[in-house]
Parts: sequence; C-alpha cells; structure tokens
Amino acid sequence: MAMIETINLTKRYGDLVALDNLNLTINEGTCYGFIGPNGAGKTTTIKILATLLKPTSGQANVAGLTVGYQNREIRPRIGYVPDFMGAYEDMVVQEYLEFFASAYNITGESRRKVVLDVLELTDLTYKATAEVNGLSRGMQQRLSIARVLLHDPKVLLMDEPASGLDPRARIEIRELLKELRRMGKTILISSHILHELAELCNEVGIIERGKLLFSGEVSEAIRRAKVGRTFHIMLMDRTREAAEVLTKLPGVRKVTLRNAEEKELASTGDGLVIELTFEDGSTTAPSDVPSLLINSGFRINGFGEEPVNLETAFMRLTQGVVQ
Repeated sequence: MAMIETINLTKRYGDLVALDNLNLTINEGTCYGFIGPNGAGKTTTIKILATLLKPTSGQANVAGLTVGYQNREIRPRIGYVPDFMGAYEDMVVQEYLEFFASAYNITGESRRKVVLDVLELTDLTYKATAEVNGLSRGMQQRLSIARVLLHDPKVLLMDEPASGLDPRARIEIRELLKELRRMGKTILISSHILHELAELCNEVGIIERGKLLFSGEVSEAIRRAKVGRTFHIMLMDRTREAAEVLTKLPGVRKVTLRNAEEKELASTGDGLVIELTFEDGSTTAPSDVPSLLINSGFRINGFGEEPVNLETAFMRLTQGVVQ
C-alpha cells in the first residue's frame, strides 16, 4: 500500500518553482531517504505532506487521504519532525510530552503510560525532570522524535533530524530511527549525511531544482552511477603533464584535475590529484596506467579506484552524468 503519494505536485513562489511536477510513491514500511542540495525542494515537499503548506497544483496523498481536503484525518496519522524544535521556557521534558499528549486527547493513566514509554524508547527517561531549553541539540532532537511518537503515527516526516549534531548524537539518532523502522513505521527523512542514509534507508529519492531525478532502491541508484570506472592518481610532481599524457589513451572518457584535500586523499607534491574515468569496455586496462606513467618518467605516489556509493550516485545524478 502506498502510504505517501504525490501526483504532479507543484509549488511556485512567484516566478520561483520550488517543486516541479513531483511524482513520488512511498510504500508502507519503507524508510525513504530524500536527498538534494539546499533549495532542491525537500523541505517544501515535507511541509506539504505535513499539511503545513498548500501546493500550487497537483495532489499529495498520505495514508490514502488527500492533503488540502482531509487534513484533519491526516494529522493524527503523521508525525512531523522539523530541523529545529522550539524551546519551551520553564517546562521540563515530562511536562512537555504530557502537554502534547493531551493535545492528542490522550488522558489519565493512558497519558502517563505513553509518556513513560516514549521516554524509554528514546532513552530520555533520566532526563524526565530536565528543562527542555537546557537540553543539548542531540537531546532536543530525540525529544522532538519522542513528541511525534506519542499518538503512534503510521507515517514519520523528518526534515534533517541529524543536522548540527555531533558524531555521537548522530549515531544515537540513527539507531533510534532503525528501531522505528523495525516497528513498521513509514519514514520519509531528508538529510545531507549520505553514508548514514545508505545504511538506514532501503529506498532513496534524489531531487534537484524541484525535479525528481531518481527514485528507487539504494542499490539501483548505485548501479546507475557505475558509468565507467574512475581512478585517482597521485604523483610526486608534474601532475598537469601527466594528465595531458593520460588524455591521449584510448578508452579514456575524462581526465580531471582535483584538489587532493577536496577529495580527502593523501597530500601530493603539487596538491593535485588526477581523476581518470574510463569508458565501459575500454581497450586500455586501468592496471597498465601506473607502469605507463613510470616508463614516461613520472613518480607515482598513489593509485586507486574510486568507490561507487550513494555519495557517488548523488553527485553523478545531480551533475547529469547518469541518464
């Protein structure tokens, strides 16, 4: 069953098109990673699905209900986690959760039990009497997730839940999201931390300038990104000269000079690294490149193949490399 569906969903702000005929389907129980550069339309999509923003045209459905026409029925079925939560002065964690539980008409002993349950699930029991506005950023994000779990929603909409967190807090949020996935929740999560999405999500959508470039399984995104093989070559010196030599090899698709620090590779004599991409079925074997360069008088400092992962797929799809 499709828990989230958009049909030609479009949102305009004057001449700016934030969403351009977005067609998206997310089935029940899916953890869906929504990837895109800043301004791509991720937050706009999530806010429309959360019934907080009206689309210009098109349709959005959540749990079989239509946004804009059945908002009252949709809201009890969703939990929306924005990138930043508002602070509540002089309110402690347990009071904060009880306040929101009462907003969902959870009363009496049931309210007390559900608050204790979500505190335990999010590992916040020991912070029950701490003031909300005194919590760390990571604790506040966990509390924000606890808040949206009070009414046991079927769909979770999360906008950059790990934004601004330190490494430990990101790991804790990731483990919490894994547990929610095991509980059968349908999760739509936007994030810039791509390696964590690859581990957490079974499907991803890549969006740029309001257009959906890809939607499907993570493995399929990576498979489509395998357009030729790319190698990194580091030299002691004369990197530009070596790049000129390599452009003349048969079967070479592209030779690009990169900054070694930008690629997070070992430092080289002139701070540059050669990014060498071969055509599929190239007549030049990549393993022959080091000996060819050495025989031409170049001194090699390193040679290795670039791994193809979700980050690679994102870069190639948004750059139009993959059709």
